[in-house]
Amino acid sequence: MTGFDTRAIHAGQEFDPTTGAVILPIYQTSTFVQDRIGGLRGGYEYNRSGNPTRTSLQTLIASLEGGRHAFSFASGLAAEDTLLRTALRPGDHMVLGNDVYGGTHRLIDQVHGPWGVEVTATELSDPDVVRAAIRPGTTKILWVETPSNPLMKITDIATLAELGHDAGLLVVVDNTFASPALQQPLALGADVVVHSTTKYLGGHSDVLGGAVVLNDDALAEQIGFLQLAVGAVSSPMDAWLTVRGIKTLAVRMRRHSENAQAIAEHLVGLPAIERVYYPGLPQHPGHDIAARQMSGFGGMMALALAHGPAAARRLAEGTHLFQLAESLGGVESLIAYPAEMTHASVRGTPLAVPENVVRLSVGIEDVIDLIADLDDALGHLTD
Repeated sequence: MTGFDTRAIHAGQEFDPTTGAVILPIYQTSTFVQDRIGGLRGGYEYNRSGNPTRTSLQTLIASLEGGRHAFSFASGLAAEDTLLRTALRPGDHMVLGNDVYGGTHRLIDQVHGPWGVEVTATELSDPDVVRAAIRPGTTKILWVETPSNPLMKITDIATLAELGHDAGLLVVVDNTFASPALQQPLALGADVVVHSTTKYLGGHSDVLGGAVVLNDDALAEQIGFLQLAVGAVSSPMDAWLTVRGIKTLAVRMRRHSENAQAIAEHLVGLPAIERVYYPGLPQHPGHDIAARQMSGFGGMMALALAHGPAAARRLAEGTHLFQLAESLGGVESLIAYPAEMTHASVRGTPLAVPENVVRLSVGIEDVIDLIADLDDALGHLTD
């Protein structure tokens, strides 16, 4: 098998056989002409059931995650929803971390909950706690998000995969924060990987998408059926933009990681900062696990402000290069206030994000400029 960087540029991206174009065309079409009834060219009949641009993206993501099957969806939540519809039935139960993306918990609790699915959110860093949360015969999925959103908790994928399999569970890992450039959950024992491809895979804040990656043929057939039957597929343009973004994924992730590490080390110990949540710091409780299962620590971090929620809000609204916006993983740096933005749906619950926390998505700008931007905003907190 060729190296990761080579596959990111070439897997699923053969040159156009008609013209020789190096870049795969955008097949911006709703339907495909048939030679005869049932005589499909390349297996394509209608854009919802298949599109060559989407096929290219699915082949590429499968290759990067080391999976046999990948499915591309209109958003990360559409990908998660399709997986949940496939794997769960009314009366089933699932276990997930107590620090996950608010939209994921909302989907499970408020959409699948009324359908009869129950969920327990717990601390995944302690295998005994996870084991105690499993209901034999009823629990079907163990859902892992590592690093977690937004407090950057690290979960030992291999350990929980073994624990989950011993209990007969499907072990799912949300690999959005790390991307396959830094972490390979299937190789560590996970059954399924999910992504918001909007984030690091797309990488330029100009695309919306999601993906499911796995090796199990039977489960893949069921997911493929729901992708067709429900229809929440990625558009040709979104698929093409994601393929384009992935070409530079490896080099971007190296720069994201380098910048975030430098910023985290700079912020530690500043009077305005109570805590820096970044797994690249030796004092982070998950540092050793992250160093073992990741090839870099990524571009995401969170900061707890020493002077409470008012300071956090002021910092979030006081930076310039770090733009105040939801989402993450683009080349530009973003700052968010999770309690009222990305995680507003879990306010007032045990999953609520502390109100003195801001989340940083560290971009690939000159790190000296990013540090200066944060220093300037921090310096104005007490004005």
